[in-house]
Amino acid sequence: MRYRRSQTTGGTFFFTVVTYQRQPLFKNANNINLLRAAIRETKVLHPFKIDAFVVLPDHLHCIWTLPLNDKNFSTRWRLIKSYFTRACLPQDKCLPTRARQHKGEQSIWQRRFWEHQIRDEQDFIKHVEYIHYNPVKHGYVNAVRDWPYSSFHHHVRAGICTLDWGGEKPNFGAKIGRE
Repeated sequence: MRYRRSQTTGGTFFFTVVTYQRQPLFKNANNINLLRAAIRETKVLHPFKIDAFVVLPDHLHCIWTLPLNDKNFSTRWRLIKSYFTRACLPQDKCLPTRARQHKGEQSIWQRRFWEHQIRDEQDFIKHVEYIHYNPVKHGYVNAVRDWPYSSFHHHVRAGICTLDWGGEKPNFGAKIGRE
């Protein structure tokens, strides 16, 4: 089957990437650091801007903006996943199914990722808020500020939003936008 992906150069995209069988790989801080290293390494060869990011135990969400002459987010995800998989400790890998073994695949990531092209400023804001509120939605914390693996803290330092955003009663539509 051929998947239809956006072919927009210089686009801004929201992604969801999930671990294989929702294994909680990112409960381990070493794996979060490994993911960061994979992203840094990939950005050297294939630059992109991270607008928002959150890492939860079994999945991540992010928004990237690609360079004006570039549309290839799939290569970036392949490189990030490959780097992480190669460096991941054996105890963090599930036993692959026969189908995966036959294809030479490991059992770290779901095969594909979900992407959505950001259409406008309102769509951007909606997805940034979704990303930052996701740890609260999943019940990991009671307030957005309490989740350490989120670009929310960068947005607070940059003055894009306040530390109390997304508290017990989130103020959706508050001051969040592109830097």
